[in-house]
Amino acid sequence: MTPEGTVVVAERPVAAEPRPYAFPPFRRSRLANGLSILTVDLAGRPLLTASLIVPSGATEEPDDLAGATVLMARALMEGTRDHDAVAFVEATERLGASIHAEAGWDATSISLDVPAERLAPALDLVVEVAARPTFPEGEVERLREERLNDILQARADPRRRAEEAFIGAIYASSSPYHRSAAGTTETVERLDAETSRAELARRFDPARMTLIVGGDLAGLDVERLAQERFGDWAADPAAVPPDPIDASPAASNRRILVVHRPGSVQTEIRIGHPGSPRRIPDFHALSVMSAILGGLFNSRLNRRLREEKGYTYGAHAGFDLRRAAGPFAARAPVDTAVTVPAVREMLEVIEGIGAGVTAAELDEARDYLVGVFPLRFETAGAVVGALSGLVIQDLPDDELTRYRPAIQAVSAADVAAAAAAHVHPDELAIVLVGDADAFLADLEGADIGPIEVERDASPPAAEVTDDQPG
Repeated sequence: MTPEGTVVVAERPVAAEPRPYAFPPFRRSRLANGLSILTVDLAGRPLLTASLIVPSGATEEPDDLAGATVLMARALMEGTRDHDAVAFVEATERLGASIHAEAGWDATSISLDVPAERLAPALDLVVEVAARPTFPEGEVERLREERLNDILQARADPRRRAEEAFIGAIYASSSPYHRSAAGTTETVERLDAETSRAELARRFDPARMTLIVGGDLAGLDVERLAQERFGDWAADPAAVPPDPIDASPAASNRRILVVHRPGSVQTEIRIGHPGSPRRIPDFHALSVMSAILGGLFNSRLNRRLREEKGYTYGAHAGFDLRRAAGPFAARAPVDTAVTVPAVREMLEVIEGIGAGVTAAELDEARDYLVGVFPLRFETAGAVVGALSGLVIQDLPDDELTRYRPAIQAVSAADVAAAAAAHVHPDELAIVLVGDADAFLADLEGADIGPIEVERDASPPAAEVTDDQPG
């Protein structure tokens, strides 16, 4: 029964046509020393964002010093020749600004948020961080110890332990992707202030750098401000060009790695293989295919494991697109008792994506990707972040302008072709972090692939878990 006067809608409303949207135009220029400048004028947004980008990240550090780039980026903020760490924070706060530095696989960046009228003095602070850091020994040591403690915590967290085991299982030991961008215990222990200085020096070449500034730029001559502050920079004698990135797979056959954690009440599942780089001709078809497979709430993977089977509250799959082939992974935490059935279901969904998609799935994925695209760029920081992606991945200037039409043009045949090109069921590594004693016999009976069991030396007595559907 319904209360008197209540209207019951018999049909679910359909999505409306997406509103028109154009990514804001931006302007390129270049200083005589090679430093590139991108400016995007966003009227009515007086809080500016600026980013100094070096498309050089953790893939370019020596293998025995893995984690040096991430540590170097964090240590940039710990003191300069003009300010110690406390004085530097006070200087930024007086400007109403915030500055932070970070590094990942593909890039190192120093980012700034500041009111438009204070851009000039804030850029002076960016120059300090980029060109005159001191890397105080005590601060670098503190950051190194924090990273070592984080590694210990990661091994006690089943999710992070699963991610660590997964990348180790899918990439060859020759690939930097075989480990965390922040390094391992063995490599981080070797890092100090001198390694931070060396990592900065080998990247310090203005011809490889780009300054991106976005926001309301009325009355600001960004090129002049940049010339005054960055124009006399020259490449460090230690600067080196990037090497090709090794993304070699560990194997080309299906295999299973079980990380035994006695007493675990759930299993963290990772299934995948090395995926694809960002610069591929079928990027838009891959995006739609990935959304259908595991990127939407109503994706095939989440619908099967959550809605139909009740094995988990969330299952996801997708590609981490980097300058080289980042991982393709399907992920789900499940109750220990359903570990093997969940793996079988996940494999069936992954294998099935190459057989084609329905018109309804295609429409839903395209509509979602097209609809959320404008929502990603409501702030100057988000627009600058998108432009950073163009720089880091060396994408054409019209990449963001043509995104929506290209997504709308993706056909079912395009999705099937992308699945065939980028998803390889026979090469999947299956990583299970959980109580092997509870499911190993069933896993062996399932005959999914060869099994290797790794037993952590000191498994934690307790762990954080997701509640599972009962």
